Amino acid sequence: MILNGIAALASMLWLYLLTARGGFWRFRELDHGAPAPHVFPRVAVVVPARQEAAVIARSIASLVRQEYEGDFRVYIVDDHSSDCTVENAVLGAAGFPERLRVIPARALPPGWSGKVWALSEGIAAAEAELAPDYILLTDADIVHPPENLSALVSRAVAGGYDLVSLMARLSCRTLAEKALIPAFVFFFFKLYPPAWINDPRQSTAGAAGGCILVRASRLASIGGMPSIRGEIIDDCALAARVKGSGGRTWLGLSRATESIRDYAGFGEIESMIARSAFAQLNHSVVLLAATLVAMPLLYLSPLLLLTGRPLAALPWAMMSIAYLPAVRFYGRGWLWALSLPLAAAFYTGATLHSAVQYWRGKGGMWKGRAQDS
Repeated sequence: MILNGIAALASMLWLYLLTARGGFWRFRELDHGAPAPHVFPRVAVVVPARQEAAVIARSIASLVRQEYEGDFRVYIVDDHSSDCTVENAVLGAAGFPERLRVIPARALPPGWSGKVWALSEGIAAAEAELAPDYILLTDADIVHPPENLSALVSRAVAGGYDLVSLMARLSCRTLAEKALIPAFVFFFFKLYPPAWINDPRQSTAGAAGGCILVRASRLASIGGMPSIRGEIIDDCALAARVKGSGGRTWLGLSRATESIRDYAGFGEIESMIARSAFAQLNHSVVLLAATLVAMPLLYLSPLLLLTGRPLAALPWAMMSIAYLPAVRFYGRGWLWALSLPLAAAFYTGATLHSAVQYWRGKGGMWKGRAQDS
């Protein structure tokens, strides 16, 4: 009786997610079909970089070659890299050296996360030199199609948006990536449905940190990067500040904007999740406990089939239907849609590990820095 009740509750929850959560699971690419502005505004592209020698040349090459009619410059902020990050960035800008500036970051001040400090350093340099109208914040592993900057700016100007963001297509080649990356984006959209982010009547705010275009005047009005200085999930914190101040936000999904950062094994993806999962829960033990209860309820009901409860097939079918568009977006066969319970179990374990790391004073570990403790 109790097990049948659990399966029935899980079915009701999935019915809500399928019908009343902004259609987050549809994975529709939101088109860039916005008219170009009469005058293209000045744009500063800020790229924080720490130990990014393996990927930054391709990223910078894609940025300096943007087909943009207005004035733009790329500011790479070297966050104390000990590899060839700067040298490879300069190589990537070959042919367009006038569009690249290299900014050495000063020492990380207390109370700042590393990425936010690097962004702040780049923005300060850009404001002093270019006085940009918009600022594109992008990661060193993101490769942009040639029209991306124009499309983002056109979307922002035509729609009156203060923050426009794209969820880049993440690498999905290794076994670990195939098993877990579609689920990562699926879970993100479940927390931050794009339809709700794009609706000014909804309070939900979020952004994808790999590609964020923000209006410079709106950023200044909320206090700039110092207003989110200690945030680990800086992209969503910035979006929340912008939308909370009355600004308009927009989040889309892109196949052409790609991350080239590879995750060779399950351990690398687990570390990526554990870096911020407990921060997402506001370091709350209550929310952690609720997560450890809710995740098995939502995703592990297929295990009830082993106890001879056929009702458990219903929530499994519903979650597989919801997950199928994500699986297809990443070019996987439909059978992968049945694997969401396994991915959910993995992410639940990583969330618990994130909390343990935080309690040990090693929260937010990223490239040798514990930023969340």
